[in-house]
Amino acid sequence: MPNVNVPGTATIHRVTGETNVELSLSLYGTGQADLDFSVPFLRHMLHLFAVHGRFDLTVRANGDVDVDDHHLVEDIGLALGRAFHQALGDKHGIRRYGERHTPMDETLARAVVDFSGRPAFVMLGDIPDKRIGTFPTELTREFFKSVANEARMALHLAILYGENSHHMVEGLFKAAGAAIAMAVEIVGDRVPSSKGVLE
Repeated sequence: MPNVNVPGTATIHRVTGETNVELSLSLYGTGQADLDFSVPFLRHMLHLFAVHGRFDLTVRANGDVDVDDHHLVEDIGLALGRAFHQALGDKHGIRRYGERHTPMDETLARAVVDFSGRPAFVMLGDIPDKRIGTFPTELTREFFKSVANEARMALHLAILYGENSHHMVEGLFKAAGAAIAMAVEIVGDRVPSSKGVLE
């Protein structure tokens, strides 16, 4: 299936020996999420991500979850990052930078992004529980790293404080969605770089 791209949208089909991921993204949507894959906690988090980023997001995916969730979570992250990169095109007119602090009850999370064309990922803060339901919390880091690498953006995440692991991860997804929405907002009439290009 070929990748189809119109301004602000992307469709990605990623197939490996471990997973099959079909993902569609609209940057300037209404926050609608249609998610069908067998990692319940990530489905919940991506729904929140879409709502707070006002992205329209569809994901149909399956993989070797009988082994564990790692490959499917990572590959959905890779497909989502690639969709952001394709949907932004030459990044003409976007704000480029975005940031958001998001409280989630006792937790405060922060996300800062730059669609620079240079992938970088930093995540500060420890999630105390090893699992939330059946979801290994170490996959939070793997997911966002995959998104950042394929989107070719600098993504800096931090759990500033908190107690509840669910709240911590939820805060990160909400903050990331809102920060990315800010960064992709059309605010000008040029590529926002002194070099005149963002790859």
